[in-house]
This record gives sequence, structure tokens and C-alpha cells, in this order.
Amino acid sequence: MFSKGKYEVKHEKLASESESNPSSVKRSCLPKIRPFTLCLVCVVIYISMVVVPKIQEENGKKLQNPKPIGPNHQNKPSDLPKPTTTKDGPNGSPPSKVCRIKVENGPLIKVNRHKTYVIGSYVEHRATKEIKSIAIMQRHEPVTYYCVMCCDGVNISTQAKYSIHSDHYNFDYGTADIMCKFSHTCSAPTHVAITANNLAESITSFQTIENRVIPKSLRLNFTVCISVMFDYNKVLDLIEAMEMFTLLGVQKVVIYKTSCDSATQKVLDYYVKSGFLELIPWTVEKHIKVSMGWQKEISPGELHYHGQIPALNDCVFRYMYQSRYVALQDIDELILPLNVRTWTELLPELEKMHGNDVGFEFENNVFPFTAETQNKYEQDAWKNVPGTNILKYVDRIPNDPYRFNNIKVIVNPRLVLEATVHGLLKTVNGHNTVRVRNDIARMYHLKNCEYPRGTHLIRDKRLWSYADDLIKAVSKVLQDCGFT
Repeated sequence: MFSKGKYEVKHEKLASESESNPSSVKRSCLPKIRPFTLCLVCVVIYISMVVVPKIQEENGKKLQNPKPIGPNHQNKPSDLPKPTTTKDGPNGSPPSKVCRIKVENGPLIKVNRHKTYVIGSYVEHRATKEIKSIAIMQRHEPVTYYCVMCCDGVNISTQAKYSIHSDHYNFDYGTADIMCKFSHTCSAPTHVAITANNLAESITSFQTIENRVIPKSLRLNFTVCISVMFDYNKVLDLIEAMEMFTLLGVQKVVIYKTSCDSATQKVLDYYVKSGFLELIPWTVEKHIKVSMGWQKEISPGELHYHGQIPALNDCVFRYMYQSRYVALQDIDELILPLNVRTWTELLPELEKMHGNDVGFEFENNVFPFTAETQNKYEQDAWKNVPGTNILKYVDRIPNDPYRFNNIKVIVNPRLVLEATVHGLLKTVNGHNTVRVRNDIARMYHLKNCEYPRGTHLIRDKRLWSYADDLIKAVSKVLQDCGFT
């Protein structure tokens, strides 16, 4: 169905177990044991089984929870904790401690002594193999980072490098990548902590390193990344979006949620339970003063629009080896193909036209809720549900061909190095995105907004081609959740 390109998941062959045939063993008679020899054997056994373990136990007590070791320090046995194998917690749950330090997986972990917050840490398999931690950092703060890695029960420390993404809209905080090189003494770390330059300072928690192994195949075709949900209360809009995603062929939706009302939470829980939704608590507002918009002069704050950009980047890396494509968009946006029905049919056609080593961008088209309503698909049972019946709005504002119109993208996540709200900043091959012609597909942005008086709206009924299936699906969810 989908072509495989240079940046697709490569199938790694598993090393086969040795199947050597056991050699034939000849029986032989044992030599006679003299009494002196027997006594010597007993002494050796006593020393190895009683005396040596006691010495090891005494030494082990002195080495618990050591402080991180500097990158230029040559590790000695006395510097390292007693190696312990990482074990799962009860019922196969992740371990609560590794290297004798608690495991904390976010959503945001503060780096001590710095105005930096780590979101997620992932193994970067492309180009140089390293650990990449997606972070939010104060752009003007002088920093020196170290990566402390837990490897087979041992703390290994290396100096880190960092890069701040260019799209920060002049806010004080921006998205950053903190890169940790693998140590020659630790080729497969399981957990990492980002620390400040004071290595004598004990770390307080480790974060699990994800994407440690590239799977042989991808379990999903399409994942939608919804960057932020805050103060949300439009139950009907949410259900309509989720069911439209399903009709388009999406198999997973990821939402970074700050806040919503109880009715919305009931719907979110419904989709989480079904396995269709991953809900990630987005608590950035507890640490940083976020802006309500993208212009600092109009919407004051320290970080662009609720931390939308770092959330999108984390989603790309979170699903890099789970999904063939990710769509980076908002909950009120639908990318609709015009000649076929689903993304499953659309993407192979786009690959034939443009290749499989680029992302695809879709131009924004606004369908304002302030336009005249069309009541062909009016649903009486939906009237008391908070939100809007999107099938009532099929008039769009014409785009100005001489101005930049916003876009959203569908892209193979393994091509992406840095993502932003309207496209990609960096890719592994230097190719960003190609614009999909609007007679093939376009983005339908359904929202409450004003438009200039006298504007000639364009009638566009494409959404109605999904109406029967959408009404049936939405009505079922409303009933299942107790709204109708």
C-alpha cells in the first residue's frame, strides 16, 4: 500500500541463536582423590562461598547512590554503584527506581539550577546515534548540561550539547533539543537525567529513554498530533473531530491536555478506554507563564501559545517508530481528500506524484460559524450538547493567492528533525514539504470567526460526503457517554 523509502523503518535481523551440534563426549574414569587434596578443596569452597560474599557485601554498602561522574573522569570500580539489573515493577509495570534513584516520566521535569524543563527523551538512530531530549528552555540563560545515564545499574555521565529551535516568536522560552552522546562504557542506557554543570549535585530522578529499539514493522499508518487543549468545553466538536479522523483512516490521536470541563473529560476518557486516544497531561502553565497567542506584544507571556511547538516535537518523536505518518494539526481542522475518501488512499497517490522523502502540506481554508447555516443535516438530538454541528457550515472564505495562507502537514516522522506549527524547520534530507494542490486535498478549518462584510463565500459541500457515516458515529458516542 505504501512505498518504502530511504527513511523507512529498516528491518533488523535478529542474531540467530547458536545451533552447534553437541560434540560427542567420551566417558573416562576419575582419578583417585588423596585425603590432602580433599581438604584443600574444602578450604577453597569455604572461602569462595562464605568469606568473599561478606567482603563484597561490606564494600557494596559504601557505594550506594554515588554522585555523577564527570565525562573526563576515568571510571574505577570504587566510583561505581554495585551493578543491579533493572527489574519491572508489579504486574510488568515500569520500575519505580533505577540505579537506586526514582523514575519520573514527566510530563515536564525541571533541570536543577536551570530554567529548563525536559519533556521526553528518545534514542536518535539517524546519522549519529545519541539520546535526544525534547525540552523547553530559557533562551538567554547561559547553560552547561550533563547527561547522567543509568546503564546496568551504573551511573555514567557525559557532557551534553543543545540546540534551540528557530521558531520561538521572540518569547523568552523556546523549544530545544539536548543531545547526549553514548559513552563507550554504556552503549545501551535505559534511563537518563539532564543535570546542570555542578556534577557534585546528586540527581533526584531518572527519565525513561524511549525508542531504544527500532521495531521490525510499524503498528500504525496514521497518527494525529493535537498540540494543546486548554479550557476546552465543546463536546460535540470533539466527538465530530474524533469520528471524522476515524472515517479518514486515522488509528491514533494524541492530545496534550492542559484543562477541560467535566463533560469533555468524559468524552476523552471514552476514547482513551477504546485505545484510540493517548492523553498526555500538559502542565507547562505550572512552571512558565504561557501566552494565549503567537504575538508577544498582543498576548504577553514567556512561551508561545501554551507550549504548542514543544508538544508537537515531542509527539513526532513519541510516534516516530510507531506510525508511518503523523498529522500535526488542531482539533478544529480536517484535512479532506477531494477525489478519494481516506488518507489511506490519498497518501500513496501523493507519494507517486512527489516521492516518499518529503512531507505534504495542506492549505488552510476557513469555514466560519458566523456564516449562514445549512439545515440539511440538522440533528434534534444534538441540540442540547455543547458545541457545533459542523455539517451546518459549508461556506468558506476565499484565500488570497497573493498572501501566505497557513498550512498543516502530514509527514513521515522519520524525516523530521524539528517541527513547528505550520510545517517543518529541519529534516534529515534537507527536503521540507511540498504543497498539495487544492483540487486534490485541502484543510477545512471550522471555527467561530468574523470575516469582512461583503465577502463572497464559496460553497463547498465536500464535508457532506461523510455526513451519513458521521451522524451515525457521533450519535452512538453521544448515547454511549450519556449525552442523549
